[in-house]
Amino acid sequence: MENDSTLYVGLDVHKDSITVAYAIGMSDVELFGKVGVMHIDIDRLCKKLQTKARHICFVYEAGPCGYGLYRRLVDKGFDCMVCAPSLIPRKPGDRVKTDRRDAIKLVRSLRAGDLSAVHVPSIEDESFRDLARAWSAAREDLKAARCRLKSFLLAHGIHYFGRPNWGPTHRRWISTFSFDSAWQQLAFNEHRRTIEDRLAQCERLELALRESVISWQFYPVVLALQAMRGINFTSAVGLVSELGDLSRFEHPRQLMAWLGVTPSEHSSGGKRRQGSITKTGNSYARKLLVESAWSYRHPARVSIDIQRRHEGLPKPIVDRAWDAQLRLCRRYRKLVARGKSAHVAIIAIARELAGFIWDVGRLGMTLALPPSAQSA
Repeated sequence: MENDSTLYVGLDVHKDSITVAYAIGMSDVELFGKVGVMHIDIDRLCKKLQTKARHICFVYEAGPCGYGLYRRLVDKGFDCMVCAPSLIPRKPGDRVKTDRRDAIKLVRSLRAGDLSAVHVPSIEDESFRDLARAWSAAREDLKAARCRLKSFLLAHGIHYFGRPNWGPTHRRWISTFSFDSAWQQLAFNEHRRTIEDRLAQCERLELALRESVISWQFYPVVLALQAMRGINFTSAVGLVSELGDLSRFEHPRQLMAWLGVTPSEHSSGGKRRQGSITKTGNSYARKLLVESAWSYRHPARVSIDIQRRHEGLPKPIVDRAWDAQLRLCRRYRKLVARGKSAHVAIIAIARELAGFIWDVGRLGMTLALPPSAQSA
């Protein structure tokens, strides 16, 4: 076999080992074996594979091990793909799964062009996304801690008849209670202490996020998205940190499909059957999108908060955000009038909202460029 043939390499990556399979051109797939995950192990693997062919293409599945291996291989000058595990072709009758089989399957699928690559963010974008996810996780922990305290009080017959929004009045009401049992009092104090700790953690992370987002390359997109109804700082940061560069979506339908808000379909012959949304892609971004869509149930208007977020934004972005509000509010009323339930209508609104997010986000990035860059 000629040395200039393409060498296809499949990597089944785990935290402690990597199972390697390869094929030169259209030849049979061979099993290389297991290697370690340290830098020296990867360097030794690359040197051995370079003796077999000049052009090498690596592939491995996206997973908990992240993109460190991808960046290492790309820095060495190799072609590498991180593929989507859910889109790997699978035989319905194949009931045996091993690391060796997975590595061989990756080689065959890569050679046939049947794999779909996932977007690999830059180191800066991934770092900011990690910070945003830590903030989101802290808020979820805070919510869970509050639910545990409410359940504890309810189990002891303590009810709050006002609005339990954890405001000053609600928290003062909680602080008035004490229990006769020392054990129950200790449990009550620990529940309250957990809530205070989580509140402090959320405040620290939010402060860090607000300070660091200013120097982020997608800060103009965060500002632009806040011009839209239902998207405040929290939603904008969460969406942009998960979506990344919106220019990688050539059409808004691609963003809708990535968010999993497009209808599933099972059509055959002359029949076309569409079901519920696919729910593929990023679940956290989809959650933020649907939460934002609920604000379009009400008539279109510019509230004080939205007006404040409009200050300093270019007029085309503000006009586009108003166009989106007019269309989506009107569409929600029409869907409900046709007999659609509120939840079904909101999913339809979320799907169209994703298209406006694509448009406003790209517009914000364009208008943030200097005149010389825009003309280029």
